[in-house]
Amino acid sequence: MNAPASSSRQIVWPSVITVISAAILIGAEVFGAAFAGGWALAILFGLGDQGAHILQAVLFALGVLVMTAFIRAAQRVEPFTKRR
Repeated sequence: MNAPASSSRQIVWPSVITVISAAILIGAEVFGAAFAGGWALAILFGLGDQGAHILQAVLFALGVLVMTAFIRAAQRVEPFTKRR
């Protein structure tokens, strides 16, 4: 059934801090790999500077998708709010 309108939610700060900390660590790895991978693949295939930047942008966009999926999954495990 429906919860009463007066029910409030409280932020669970330890969970929020845990997820943000993990996201910073994993984000550094994901975006670092996107930058290095784009550079390495451009050299491997002889694409030049413009090709490297395009590959880095594509891999960066994939990194954003990975980070979004990570934060959504982490929020299911460590809920950010709870009912009072």
